[in-house]
Amino acid sequence: MSYTSVLGGHRHRFENLARLLAAASPERSGDRLAGLAARSAQERVAARWALAEVPLTAFLTEPLIPYESDDVTRLILDGHDTAAFAPVAGLTVGEFREWLLSERADAAALAALAPGLTPEMVAAVSKLMGNADLVAVARKVRVVTAFRSTIGLPGRLATRLQPNHPTDDPAGVAAALLDGLLLGSGDAVIGINPATDSPRAVRDLLELLDGVIRRYAIPTQSCVLCHVTTSVDLMERGAPVDLVFQSVAGTQAANASFGVTLGLLDEAYEAALALDRGTVGRNVMYFETGQGSALSADAHHGVDQQTVEARAYAVARRYDPLLVNTVVGFIGPEYLYDGRQILRAALEDHFCGKLLGLPMGLDICYTNHADADDDDVATMLTMLGVAGASFVICTPGGDDIMLNYQSASYHDALYLRQVLGLRPAPEFEAWLASIGLLDEGGGIREVLGEAHPLTAIGRDLAA
Repeated sequence: MSYTSVLGGHRHRFENLARLLAAASPERSGDRLAGLAARSAQERVAARWALAEVPLTAFLTEPLIPYESDDVTRLILDGHDTAAFAPVAGLTVGEFREWLLSERADAAALAALAPGLTPEMVAAVSKLMGNADLVAVARKVRVVTAFRSTIGLPGRLATRLQPNHPTDDPAGVAAALLDGLLLGSGDAVIGINPATDSPRAVRDLLELLDGVIRRYAIPTQSCVLCHVTTSVDLMERGAPVDLVFQSVAGTQAANASFGVTLGLLDEAYEAALALDRGTVGRNVMYFETGQGSALSADAHHGVDQQTVEARAYAVARRYDPLLVNTVVGFIGPEYLYDGRQILRAALEDHFCGKLLGLPMGLDICYTNHADADDDDVATMLTMLGVAGASFVICTPGGDDIMLNYQSASYHDALYLRQVLGLRPAPEFEAWLASIGLLDEGGGIREVLGEAHPLTAIGRDLAA
């Protein structure tokens, strides 16, 4: 089915829904690389006029990627909750935008609606919204999950402590881990990107983190971000796996490029649940996504990168995860060229994920060859904090020496908690107070020298 609109006396025609969505997308280098971007600003505006008139039900009857050949499409359509969709079933995309911005769309209404929305619906409406709209709506959505800490409560901001090291050296990991804990980081997860997917190396890191968490009774969870097959193997061998991690994308072919199927994720999910290692909840999965992953795998099926990214959230939603984060900016300037495009993508991803009912966090970052800098990170961090992000990823000094990119730092998270009056996850906050790291105002006390017991972490792991 084609779509048309007339703008400035010129008739614009878009041959199908995928082409309409791509033309309506804000400018980004990945869509231009794929030949999907609007050919002019006028065409982009014309596409948005046409998109505003599309009924939401069109996304249920006109799959962007054929049902027969893509299991993510089947997951989306077969799992659609018609009853939850009913309150907005008669709306167009433009009317849905107005509804989301109205007082009728409060936290309870949005939570009830989430199972009735598809990724294509939320991607479509995001293309009609300005940055402030994306913040205003996302802020109203609350998604609460738990394992040993509770993530996503109002007034809270959690962090992933990311103590990566180029060779997985225990002393290097210990230094970054200690740095983060002393700065109040790690309540979402202590998560390491290993230098190798070797089961032996991954198990060593899992046991290192598990030992620290147990010795200091830290109410958090660990994760070593290996391939899901490695996690399944290690769980069978008795390794201390808290969360199962996997990168996922929005098409079957893109997931195949990661070596992942829905059946494999099902197996990992059931295995992690069976371990029953959580103390306050049973959300056991951790997913990462990122705009551009399907395009880089030549698996986007002619769908724009932001809509494909939203489809990845349907995969994540199947497993009721503890954490989902988009690594916005990480895939490089070929997909998001500069700080402006990265900011826009971060707000879109956060908005779409939360509307679909996911506990969204972000790696607010850029690669060293992108046209972005630390001020872009500060701007994104502040806007995502206002928008109610569940967690952000933090690295020592904002510089990941293993993955060689720039991200937020532990100090950045303290800044955000301070200026927005946010606090850590409640269990982690109580632990910080119990070990004397929390001051009267909810901030972090400065630790001088080796006066604090936590500094033994460094000595023990370096030994």
